[in-house]
Amino acid sequence: MQPKLSWLDDPEVFRVGQLEAHSDHQFFQNITECQQNQSSFVQSLNGTWQFKFSPNPQVRPSNFYQESFQADNFDTIQVPQHIELAGFSQIHYINTFYPWEGKQFRRPPYTLENEQLEAGLFSQSADNHVGSYLKRFDLKPSLQNKKIRLRFEGVERAFYVWLNGHFLGYAEDSFTPAEFDLTPYIKNKNNKLAVEVYKYSTAAFIEDQDFFRFFGIFRDVQLIAQPSVHVEDLTIKPTVDADGTTGKVQLQFKIAQSDPAEIKVVIKDQQGQEIFNTQAKTNSQLTLPAITVNDLHLWSHNQPYLYQLELSILKDNTVQEVVPYQFGFRKIEIKNKVIYLNNKRLIIKGVNRHEWNAHSGRVISKNDMLEDLAIMQANNINAVRTSHYPNQIYWYHLCDQKGIYVMAENNLESHGSWQKNNEIEPSYNVPGSLPQWKMAVLDRARNNYELLKNHPSIIFWSLGNESFAGTNLVAMQQYYQSVDDSRLIHYEGVVNNRKYEKELSDVESRMYASPQDIVDYLENNPTKPFILCEYMHSMGNSVGGLQSYMDLLEKYPQFQGGFIWDFIDQALWVKDEATGKMVLRYGGDFDDRVSDYEFSGDGLLFANRQPKPALQEVKYYYGKE
Repeated sequence: MQPKLSWLDDPEVFRVGQLEAHSDHQFFQNITECQQNQSSFVQSLNGTWQFKFSPNPQVRPSNFYQESFQADNFDTIQVPQHIELAGFSQIHYINTFYPWEGKQFRRPPYTLENEQLEAGLFSQSADNHVGSYLKRFDLKPSLQNKKIRLRFEGVERAFYVWLNGHFLGYAEDSFTPAEFDLTPYIKNKNNKLAVEVYKYSTAAFIEDQDFFRFFGIFRDVQLIAQPSVHVEDLTIKPTVDADGTTGKVQLQFKIAQSDPAEIKVVIKDQQGQEIFNTQAKTNSQLTLPAITVNDLHLWSHNQPYLYQLELSILKDNTVQEVVPYQFGFRKIEIKNKVIYLNNKRLIIKGVNRHEWNAHSGRVISKNDMLEDLAIMQANNINAVRTSHYPNQIYWYHLCDQKGIYVMAENNLESHGSWQKNNEIEPSYNVPGSLPQWKMAVLDRARNNYELLKNHPSIIFWSLGNESFAGTNLVAMQQYYQSVDDSRLIHYEGVVNNRKYEKELSDVESRMYASPQDIVDYLENNPTKPFILCEYMHSMGNSVGGLQSYMDLLEKYPQFQGGFIWDFIDQALWVKDEATGKMVLRYGGDFDDRVSDYEFSGDGLLFANRQPKPALQEVKYYYGKE
């Protein structure tokens, strides 16, 4: 298999050589490692890498992946880190436009009655920056003589990978993991890993989120060893019986094995008391009979009760692998056009949240996430929309543990393709109903589902944000319906194209609808529950009208609340040239054009996580019963 630069120009090429998406479970060699949360199967490749920045593909070091290549003129960069924040490329914030507008004319392939790809759309473009990464590494002894995969947790925007001169594959979908099999080419010593990252590909047309437009390896990179018998995928499907006091859980496994083995399954309650124990022979596809759980404790915001699943792979009565996973029972349903969770009306008192750190952008730490959760809990926020992409995996585990309801958004936004000058003009809208864009967005839906399917905190799958509507969005919804009947499906963009209203979204979702707009909908034969996926735009001296929305919650059961835009400002610490002091700077402060300027600053928190006065209003009204 030979890599082709033309893949950057083709929406039908979005993954080459990647392993299939799977659940986010961790695995350990034994119970001690599990208790210490330190797996000997994992080796981090984070840290200092060799790096070469190229302003466009034509001047990149195209043979840098070869074993004989001498990288003496390469710089260094930290991984994870945005290339812009390492000083190699201009920082740029923009909201709805594509970042090349006003500088480079381009339209999405297969739009405007164009049946042909445009050769060189990105692969030969003067504005498509390239980052060439090199990493030399030795395998840790605990990983040697095993199958080895390489895992990137997040890379913007498109990238190619080689090991020891051998091409491994190509990936897009910046915010979900990409894995590659290294086994045929891995050595114990002196491996050469090469990664070529492009700022733009056709993926840029459907990753037009309201944020700073970074690129590079911005989440963790790991080597992962696989024992001879390995739980490749885990599906946990809890259901609640009608009485609410008993439930069942169905466990399904995909197991990669080269030797006969058995799997031991133990379920414990939150106090650590064992409530189920069984053992079965493994095979590639294994589904256990449904397990009944009595005296059921339900998961909710107020009582985030989690059961503990412990899997052990046994070969010749010796433990080969231990897999822990916390899960919860909750029942989500719509009755009489009202959303109920555990037979109680659901009220969303939520926020939209970008991943953000004022020093490092979207490269955030566990401490950042813990602080965000603590602030939410202290201010009566019970829900979060992961605007507008899958977050770091740890975030969803925290929401499970803390009882935060999650609207899990797909990595999809194509705002600039259908809205121009604040008017709806979808002449070159993507993904729309274009068959050439269908598989790319379905792949993003599959990645999102397979990765996060076992989290009780996720009560909505969101198809994406501000991408108009069309049959490709319908196909995404149909996919979720085919694999998961335990959650609702959300999509706001159908309000701009009511043709697909019956096929898209289980809820009527709107942005910035006035209280009167909500009343007009709910008093005129509503067809769905009503949610504000964005409202109370928290910019400047705002959020003063929150009471008007909270009053509607008491009057209209079909109004379920919403998510404030947004949680935290996007701004960066910069040393002021005049005073020498560190100051926060927003969009437009980096000579970035086209820009939406201070529109990056619309959070309830400043970028340093200090609360704005608006948060007091939120705490008061969100705290009222």
